[in-house]
Amino acid sequence: MSYELKSAGALAGEPCRYGDSRLLVRGPRRSLDDPYVAFLGGTEVYGRFVEFPFVDSLQARLGVDCVNLGSVNAGLDSFAYDDSLIEIARNAGLTVVQMLGAQNISNPYYRVHPRRNDRFLAAQPALKTLYPEVDFTEFHFNKHLLCSLRDISATRFEQVREQLQRSWIDRMTTLIRELDGRVLLLWLRYVLDAASSFQEEPVLVDKTMADALRPMVQGILEIRADSAAAAQDIAGMIFGPMELPAARHMIGPREHLKIAEALANDLEPLLQP
Repeated sequence: MSYELKSAGALAGEPCRYGDSRLLVRGPRRSLDDPYVAFLGGTEVYGRFVEFPFVDSLQARLGVDCVNLGSVNAGLDSFAYDDSLIEIARNAGLTVVQMLGAQNISNPYYRVHPRRNDRFLAAQPALKTLYPEVDFTEFHFNKHLLCSLRDISATRFEQVREQLQRSWIDRMTTLIRELDGRVLLLWLRYVLDAASSFQEEPVLVDKTMADALRPMVQGILEIRADSAAAAQDIAGMIFGPMELPAARHMIGPREHLKIAEALANDLEPLLQP
């Protein structure tokens, strides 16, 4: 099989910013003057290595502007504290919010980078007390940190997991209220390969957490997708010569079309006047 070994810069829709936000999101930049649907999410909503992410397909299907506010490696905190993007989402007719992993939020145990939420910044005193034997300066990414904590002590890790999940529900609740509940949650689930530190995305998000949010939103759309490698969906993706390993873990173009179809069926009745 041949791959399109081109720079990811060849993608349609160069990254852009809105307002005073420092977060790079997927272009093309859309006008905010006419009615629109907003999409908040991470790498999957952005459509990394995919020329036409599902947000673009939805715009053609729904006949309404779809503003892609997805950002590579963004987590929930990337949006929760970004006033410019929250304002755009608040002014949308409806906002689709991806349920992002619980590992990528600041919490009572550790702090994450304010935009690249997958990056670990510092341990809080509570985590240093819980794991006194750990040198936290060795960690740069949250998944690596959590995998190591789990390997050291599964019992103590349960305390960390429970706190992350509580923090996630609190942060999601605040975001949904900021958007006046005009939210459709997208629970995009896919299995990672056996070598991954966690076996499924989004990490540490389960049905109990989804059910806690269900009464606050217009609905929750759960979609099980496959990575590009699992779906043999790499052909047609656009990436550089060194990016194939990363592309294999992303969602490919056929899966993006499947997601668009499922989302359209849920969004069309919600957008009726």
